[in-house]
Amino acid sequence: MVVQADPSTRKSRSDAERNRLHILEVAEDFFAEHGVSGPMQDIAKRAGLGPGTLYRHFPTRESLLAALIKARWEGLDARRSEIEAEHGDPLAALELWLTALGDYVTVFDGLPGPLREALSDTTSPLAMTCELLVEATGQFLRAAQAAGSARPWVRDRDLVLTVLATAWVSGALLADERSGDALRAIVREGWQTPSPAWESSPQS
Repeated sequence: MVVQADPSTRKSRSDAERNRLHILEVAEDFFAEHGVSGPMQDIAKRAGLGPGTLYRHFPTRESLLAALIKARWEGLDARRSEIEAEHGDPLAALELWLTALGDYVTVFDGLPGPLREALSDTTSPLAMTCELLVEATGQFLRAAQAAGSARPWVRDRDLVLTVLATAWVSGALLADERSGDALRAIVREGWQTPSPAWESSPQS
């Protein structure tokens, strides 16, 4: 005998999924406007839902952020594939990937902070995303190291941390429109192996 699903159960699940998607849409706009530290209650209010409904779907701010940036992972992964396919130079590929990574982690103001914390907290809902970022960065880094373009002691995890740190510092009060590029250049000269031209150039 085939057991028919209770229509009320199907409707409840449909309503729950609709609420979840609505919360994500509202939260994306809210975080884009106010940054990731904006009050969760304001998201629920803007969505026209009670706080209890919001927290049933997303118990913490980190779980909400994890769902939002997971939805953007497909775009970043597509960019990774493009870089791998179009750039045979491991050094150029690593630089392009770090730029793409910087764009990804700054989609919302303040996002680098929670991601940095998740790198050392395996229980965070953002931890899986961080590990994916580290893994992808490691692939580009190892290729650059094998080609002699990156110093052998540099770690993928530390490169991700430098991207997060640069993104955070670029938003500091003392930063201006040139700070981001300058910081990235400073970091790059730390991990990149000096070229023969640099090594032979006179020191000032």
